[in-house]
Amino acid sequence: MNIKKAKNWVENEIDVAVQSMKRLPGSTSSILYEVTTDNSTLVLRQFDNMEWLSEEPDLVQHESTSLKHASANGLPAPLLIAFDEAGKASGLPSVLMTKVEGKVEILPDDFNKWTDGLAEILAKIHRITADDFPWVYESYTNRDEIEIPEWTKKPDKWQAAFDRLKAETPAFKETFIHRDFHPTNVLWLDGEVTGVVDWPNACRGPVGIDVGHCRVNLALLYSVEIADLFLTAYEKHAGSTFTYNSYWDIVSAFDILEGPPTVYSGWATFGVTGLTDAMMEERLDAFVESLVFMG
Repeated sequence: MNIKKAKNWVENEIDVAVQSMKRLPGSTSSILYEVTTDNSTLVLRQFDNMEWLSEEPDLVQHESTSLKHASANGLPAPLLIAFDEAGKASGLPSVLMTKVEGKVEILPDDFNKWTDGLAEILAKIHRITADDFPWVYESYTNRDEIEIPEWTKKPDKWQAAFDRLKAETPAFKETFIHRDFHPTNVLWLDGEVTGVVDWPNACRGPVGIDVGHCRVNLALLYSVEIADLFLTAYEKHAGSTFTYNSYWDIVSAFDILEGPPTVYSGWATFGVTGLTDAMMEERLDAFVESLVFMG
């Protein structure tokens, strides 16, 4: 990691001296810097996960295109400033963008209002068409390689979920989806959503997978009840364009399994402490059990 090289690249791109570069907390899959100049504050993302880059060498192009599509359609996303796809000038594959006002909030005073805010901005993302968007949804899970987790205390519920997963994929209309929508990728100010960040996975695909991914995160971070609050709010904001199908929640539950579930390190960064891996197992079991009884 050569921060001087990155600083020089940023200065060449914006033609302004950089006053400081401070590493931002909470990012687990890339390096984020807050870049300060005399008249602006920017964010520099540098992709340093070589395994991820080997699987998706177009990550810089992907996020850059996603940011342009999001901002062109009025979403509160960072504006793209510059990118260095191969990292030759900046040291690592890099995306330079504006800094969106606000901060991550995962200790809300009012869960009803908070989940409503999450649902409202997600429904807004899903109203955007993406007919020509180059990246298309793919499941992270290979159905042929799925196994019932050994750690679960409710193998019968996982088996029932697995049986539903093996059934035919529900029909869906492709639209613009974030593909990694969860609470630590949403920014707030004075109780209102101000932005959505972290766009390298955006694609055209089923809205249900965004809803499901957020729901499994909420179930792990809090409870099934909070995940259900979010679903109710999303149904309200999406209206007749959305019909819930637990299939996408089940896909999302299996998607996060790379061994037993563990506490996401980013949560502690933003103030939620005291969680344990055992709690993650219990909460994921409870989430899957709830899906078996849903449509």
